[in-house]
Amino acid sequence: MKFRTIRRHLREGVKNIGRNGWMTVASIGAVTTTLILVGVFLALVLNLNHMADNIEDDVEISAFIDPTTNEEEITTLGDEIEEINGVDSVVFSSQDEQLQQLVDSMGEEGQSWQLFEQDNPLNHAYVVNAINPDETMRIAEEITQLEGVQEVEYGQDVVQRLFEFNQYARTIGLALILGLVFTAIFLISNTIKITIMARSTEIGIQKLVGATNGFIRWPFFVEGLLLGVLGSIIPIAAILTGYYYLDANVSGQISYGFVEFLPFYPFAWQLSLIILAIGATIGVWGSVMSVRKFLKV
Repeated sequence: MKFRTIRRHLREGVKNIGRNGWMTVASIGAVTTTLILVGVFLALVLNLNHMADNIEDDVEISAFIDPTTNEEEITTLGDEIEEINGVDSVVFSSQDEQLQQLVDSMGEEGQSWQLFEQDNPLNHAYVVNAINPDETMRIAEEITQLEGVQEVEYGQDVVQRLFEFNQYARTIGLALILGLVFTAIFLISNTIKITIMARSTEIGIQKLVGATNGFIRWPFFVEGLLLGVLGSIIPIAAILTGYYYLDANVSGQISYGFVEFLPFYPFAWQLSLIILAIGATIGVWGSVMSVRKFLKV
């Protein structure tokens, strides 16, 4: 395509934006409204996903060693656990360390456990982390089968429910975002279709004098792209302002360690680019889908 032709398409696309007045405002308003909802859900899903990853990363397997096992067998057991597919790290924890961790985790109530320092009832253990937290249950089952392992704990019931909840949350969030994106495409497609209907005679004349479909379509392509980009500006500004306020004023007051917002940077850039890309895509797609029908004149 010649540069002069590209410049003509760009000029016509920009002219259409100003020429259509209130229809342009309606189109940008449709994109803006939908992208605000998409952006809020996107920020929510990304942060929930981040928190879910934090929880999953904290999941670890405690493999308690049979008290009758000697030092050589304990070392062999550690080597066997390391060889299990999907194991990220294996750390030995003596019975004294196990007791101290129990005391620390129970706070003031744990002080009574210090009475057992001379006659510690706890076992040595291996603390195991999986490369992929989703494989925690499989790895725990394999460790259970090894000789010298008395018991394996990883919060079985809680972990299984947690992984199921995370999967549901991700799937529902993705479905909502896709639903909103298709709603935006429908809205902008119908809005642009109305503007094109008013110009159907002009398109018909262009076809009669030999204009190709591509020649007619390009200005509408540019118009849809500009509508999508312009409709993205307010959602990006509004969502980032709200997110900055939450990150600065709320995040530090939450005492739960796993409840941690994504850092404002680079999250702000990532979210802005995603919303801008979605806005441009639905603008172009809505425009192209609307023009296609009138090119059959």
